[in-house]
Amino acid sequence: MNTNAPLLSLDHVEIGYPRLDGPGWVPIVRDLTLSLARGSIACLLGPSGCGKSTILRAICGFETLQKGSISLHGRVVSAPDIQVAPNLRKVGMVFQDFALFPHLSVLENVMFGLRALAPAKRREVGLQWLERVSLADKAGSYPHELSGGQQQRVALARAMAPEPDLILLDEPFSSLDIDLRERLASEMRDILKANGVTALLVTHDQFEAFAIADQIGVMSEGRIIQWDTPYDLYHEPVNRYVADFIGRGVFVKGIIQPNAMVKIELGQLQLDHDHHDPIGTEVDVLLRADDIQHDDASLQQAEVLRKTFRGADFLYTLRLQSGQEVLAYVPSHHDHSLGEKIGIRLGVDHVVTFSDQN
Repeated sequence: MNTNAPLLSLDHVEIGYPRLDGPGWVPIVRDLTLSLARGSIACLLGPSGCGKSTILRAICGFETLQKGSISLHGRVVSAPDIQVAPNLRKVGMVFQDFALFPHLSVLENVMFGLRALAPAKRREVGLQWLERVSLADKAGSYPHELSGGQQQRVALARAMAPEPDLILLDEPFSSLDIDLRERLASEMRDILKANGVTALLVTHDQFEAFAIADQIGVMSEGRIIQWDTPYDLYHEPVNRYVADFIGRGVFVKGIIQPNAMVKIELGQLQLDHDHHDPIGTEVDVLLRADDIQHDDASLQQAEVLRKTFRGADFLYTLRLQSGQEVLAYVPSHHDHSLGEKIGIRLGVDHVVTFSDQN
């Protein structure tokens, strides 16, 4: 084992399926490269059909590669001419539906992957992992007696009990109530970090990804478009696709001004000094909902078109004088009526622009 190598490496991986209507392949994953250090939590984020679950199956050993390689601890486990058996990879999996055995107790589910141990040791290890996920009091219960969040933690304990090198999580929150997902993702992150577990999650939900992952790869059509921290994905998207996929926002028209400024309908914004578009260039400026701030004292007015109550705040859709629509998060004690004019101002810390060239 190469202790200096990343725990997981995918190098120019391509995966496809044979065409049914003739020779050749239907590409699913295209030229995908990533690495994952021990103890880190990463996420592949993208819409359905972008190839993210196929990547998990390939890491487990259930999909073959057309090109590239997958390595664990510097040892190649998958390549076009290499396929190490799934049970020899020390990779655990938490499935979308948890896949708990309904006829086994919670403790018996967790002990299922420990059959190589003596019975007393299996029970000891199983109880230890139930304690680590705060379910020791549910050892004798059955899956149907648990909440969705508790079932999720049992599935995680079962996957972690054999102490695999890597845990893979395939849309683990999708069957849960939408209001619970972000909280449970945060709880799962705490469990993984407390136990030093390395994990790779796939999801289509950015809020889950932000709650659990250190690094996120935004995917489209089998490729990673940007691999970055959640913060940088939000504030420094590399292209329009990532900007549109991550967060809530709209693009407004702007014109590059002297002194690294950009002028939009609501005023002027300071660009990074390494911005390269020439003066006079028309650009699209990304305005997130948190870039527009409610300000009763502002002379800049916008009309409330739509509003969504979110508890602590409203998400307002506002119409500017030009007809341009923008979004704004407004504290929930500011409950304005549809059609009402409210004062707004810019509060942009990270100015993101795209021209025809990007």
